[in-house]
Amino acid sequence: MLRRSYATSIRPHTRLDQGFGDSGRQLRHLPPPYVNVACRKSCSTNGGSPRVGPPRTTDLAYGWHRTFAVPTAPRWRPHAEFGVRGVAKAQACDVRKRASGLASERRNEQQSAEQGQGEGHGPERAGLGEQAGPGRRRFLVGAGLAGAAGLISAPAAGSATAATGANSGGAPGAVRAEQFKGARKLLVPELLMLPGGPKRGQAVLVEGRKFRAVGPAKELMAAHPGLRPVRLDGHLIMPGFVDAHHHLTQSFGKAQSFGQPSEIFKTIWEPLEHALDKESAYVSAKLASLEALRGGFTTVADAGTRAPVDVAAIAEGTEEAGIRCVLSKVVSDGKGGPEHLGRWDAHPLIHPSLAIPVAEDASATVIKRTADLCREADAVFQIHVNEHLASVERSLKSVGRRPVEYLRHLGALGPRTLGSHATLLTPGEMRMLADSGAAISYNPVASAWKGNAVAHATMLAAMGVRFGTGTDGTRGDGFRLVDAAETAQRLAYGMASGDSSCGAGRMWLEHATSLSADALGLGKVTGEIAVGKAADFLVVDVNVPELTPSWDLEWELVRLANRDQITAVVVDGKLRLWEGWPPDWDGRALVERAAKLGPEVVRRAGLQRVEPR
Repeated sequence: MLRRSYATSIRPHTRLDQGFGDSGRQLRHLPPPYVNVACRKSCSTNGGSPRVGPPRTTDLAYGWHRTFAVPTAPRWRPHAEFGVRGVAKAQACDVRKRASGLASERRNEQQSAEQGQGEGHGPERAGLGEQAGPGRRRFLVGAGLAGAAGLISAPAAGSATAATGANSGGAPGAVRAEQFKGARKLLVPELLMLPGGPKRGQAVLVEGRKFRAVGPAKELMAAHPGLRPVRLDGHLIMPGFVDAHHHLTQSFGKAQSFGQPSEIFKTIWEPLEHALDKESAYVSAKLASLEALRGGFTTVADAGTRAPVDVAAIAEGTEEAGIRCVLSKVVSDGKGGPEHLGRWDAHPLIHPSLAIPVAEDASATVIKRTADLCREADAVFQIHVNEHLASVERSLKSVGRRPVEYLRHLGALGPRTLGSHATLLTPGEMRMLADSGAAISYNPVASAWKGNAVAHATMLAAMGVRFGTGTDGTRGDGFRLVDAAETAQRLAYGMASGDSSCGAGRMWLEHATSLSADALGLGKVTGEIAVGKAADFLVVDVNVPELTPSWDLEWELVRLANRDQITAVVVDGKLRLWEGWPPDWDGRALVERAAKLGPEVVRRAGLQRVEPR
C-alpha cells in the first residue's frame, strides 16, 4: 500500500463540507471568521480501492473538530471555481487507468446504442422528474474514483460537456455537427418542444427542408430501420425564434443610439442608412443576420430600409447567412411594389413584403394602395404605429386621427397589416386591431432603450389581438427578448394589478415563435415543430446549472436560459450555426470586415447625437 499525506490551504470564508460522490467532499462558503483553515489529509491507493485517512481538521476560530473524507487523488486541491486554489496535476497511474477503463466502457455502451439496442432515449435528466440514467450514474461514480480533479475540471471544456458528461469529441452521447448533414435526419432529443409543451420520448424526421414526421421515438425508429437515429441526450429541440420587427441595415449603429431621446430615426437611423452603399448594406444585413442566428432566431422581418440601394443587397446578405427573411421594400412614393412582390415569389428563404415607415411619410392613396397590394399578394404590409407621443400628436394635428384610427379610416387595417410597436394605444384602438385581424410587433427592448411606453401585450392577448415579438434591431438574442417581454409587462402592468404571472412562460415562447410567424403571415410555413412545416429549429443544451433542477421548462427558458446553450441552429433543414458560428462560411472574417466598414459609414452619416451632461 502506498500512503500519502499532504496539506491543502483554504482561502478565507471557505470550508470543506459535503462530498463529490461517495468518497469526496465539495466546498461551501462560510462567513468570517473561517479564515485560512489548514487541513491535512491522508489518502491511500491500493489496487484502485479508495481509502480514507484519519480526520485531522480543526476549526481554529470556533474550536470544533470536523471529520471529512477526500477521494483518492494524489496532490489534489479544490478547484478555484469554489473559492480555493486550482486543481494541481493528478499524477497517479491507477487514476489514469480507471479513467481509461471508464472511457472504454462508455464507447462500448455507445456502440450498442447505435446498433439499436436498448430503449435509445439516452440518460434521463435529473431535475425533470426522472432519475439519472445508468450512463450518467456511471460517469459520476467514475469521477469520484478518478478524484475531484477529474470531476471539477471537466466542465471547463464547455456547457455541453459538463451537462451530459459525454459531449466531448468521440464520447457517447456527443452531439457533433456532422450528425446534422444529409437530406434525411432522424433526431431523437431528450426533450421536444411541441405546441402543447415539452415532451420526452419523441423524435422528428427531417427530409430536405421540412419536418416529415413527428412522434414517439420508438415508432419513428421502427418505421425507418435503415436510418440511424441521432440521439441528442441532454438537449431540447425547439422552434427557432421569429423576430417580427428588425432593421437589418442599422447594425453599424449599435451604441450610437444609446441614451438618445425618442424618435432617434430622425437623428441616427435615417442618416446612417442614407450613408450606405451596396457593399456596406450587404455587410450590415449579413452581420445582423449572423447576430440573429447566434441568438436563436431562424426568421427575421426586415421593416424596410431608406438606404439608396437595391434591396437585393440585403437579400444576398441574409441568404448567405442562411436565415429566413421577410424582406420589405419601402414604397412611400408608391413605386416598385408589384415588382418587389413578384421578384421573390419562389425563393425558399426570402418572403417579400411592402413597407411605409410611418403614415405621415405617404399619401392616403399610397397607403391604401399598398395595403391592397399586400392583401392581394398574401404579403405583409409593415408600418410603424403609435410608437412615440410626438408622432401620435402630429397625426392628430395633420389628419385629425390617431395612427391606428387613420389606418382603419383608410381601409388599410386588416389581417395583412403588421403595425410595429403600438405602445400608445387607446382602448378603442385595441378594439380596432382585434376587430380588423391586424397584427402588431411587441418590441420590449426598444421600449426600454428609446421608447415612451410599453405595449400592453397581456391586454392585447386577452382581447384577441395578434402579436409577435420583435427586437427592432436592438439585440439579437431570443432568450433575452422573451425575458424582456415578460419583465416589461410585469413592471409596467403586472405589479400594479397584482398579476404575478403576466402570461406565464408558455405564452411568451408562443408569441416569440409560432405567433410571431403568424403575425408575419408565415404561420403555415414556420414557427413550430409540426409535419409539413419548415425545419427551422434550435438544439438547446438543457442539462446545465441554470436549468437544474427543472420544474417548468417553459418558464425556465423565458427567465433562465441563455443563448450560449444553443448548440445548433437549423434553418430550412440545413445546419446554419454550430456552437455560435457558421460551419460553412467564415463568420469571423465577416466580423472583421464589418469592423472596418462600420466606422466609415458612421463618419459619412454625420450622426447628430445628444450628449447629456
